[in-house]
Amino acid sequence: MKKRIFTDFDGPIMDVSERYYQVYLYCLDKIRKPDQIVTTLSKSEFWELKRSQVPEKEIANLSGFADEKQSIAFAHLRRATVHTDPYFEHDQLIESAIPALEKAQQSGIDLAVMTMRRRRELEPVLDKYNLRRFFASDHIFCLDDDYIKTVDIQDKPKLMKMAQENLPEVQQQWMIGDTEADIIAAQTYDVPVIGVLSGIRNQTQLEKYKPNQILPNLLSSINTILEP
Repeated sequence: MKKRIFTDFDGPIMDVSERYYQVYLYCLDKIRKPDQIVTTLSKSEFWELKRSQVPEKEIANLSGFADEKQSIAFAHLRRATVHTDPYFEHDQLIESAIPALEKAQQSGIDLAVMTMRRRRELEPVLDKYNLRRFFASDHIFCLDDDYIKTVDIQDKPKLMKMAQENLPEVQQQWMIGDTEADIIAAQTYDVPVIGVLSGIRNQTQLEKYKPNQILPNLLSSINTILEP
């Protein structure tokens, strides 16, 4: 029986928490006024707020920006900065991701990656970590560099639609991802979906979208899929 796994990139494969935290520190420094006292959240405090989907303006308030104009400026700057160089350099490969992909590949599973990264943001990382050995070129689904983004929950189903129309048919397929966009994209096309806790959403946020399962990471998801 031919099986296919779609995996998101950030969350299941790449740990983006340090990038997000470094951008937070940058925005804190840029928005604060001279001599203004701010409250710098620890990385663990900040990341749990992100995973809980606490709004940017509230994170700004917790950091000492009580002024509405400052909190709005903080939110805008964060969004404008988080997906830019040189901050991508802070992303780190999740340690268990390579063993997970190797295990799936050795088991004969057809692997595809589906990400909201633009091609210019994805391809250097695929090369850096030698990840192309897992994903054939026609199994890489990302945004074109000139694509005008709307919101992830609308854009990601478009990638899934493209995949379902262009890839050879298989008997079983799954999606593994860490956000509501992954879950919605899979559910739109009746693809079973596993939410993982190694990314930017916590258990409570993932449960709202009713994935088939919620598991710790990519490796535990692949182990579960391979269970007889």
